[in-house]
Amino acid sequence: MTTTTVPDILVVSDTTHEPPHRILIHNDDITPFDFVITVLRTIFGLSSELAEHITWTAHVRGVALVMVRPRPEAQRLVAKAHMAARLERFPLTFSLEPEA
Repeated sequence: MTTTTVPDILVVSDTTHEPPHRILIHNDDITPFDFVITVLRTIFGLSSELAEHITWTAHVRGVALVMVRPRPEAQRLVAKAHMAARLERFPLTFSLEPEA
C-alpha cells in the first residue's frame, strides 16, 4: 500500500501588483492637532516632523496627502485611523483615491 501526501498550499497575497492609492487627510475644526499628529505617527509610521507638516497642510488647504500605498494596505491604514478617531469621538477623516 502506498500513501500519498498532499502538500499544504500557502496562498500569499502580493499587494505589490495592486493599484497604488493616495491616502488623503481632511481638515476638520474639532480634532485636535496633537491627536492628528499622534495618529499619523503611530498608525502611518511617520516622523514627528512629517506628521506635523501634513497636519498643518491639511489645516491650511483643507486636505493633504499622507502617503501612497497599494489599495489593500491603504484601506487597512485608513480603517485603523478612523477607528482610533471614533473611539475618541473625533470626526477625523481620511479618504482614498487612485494614483493617476
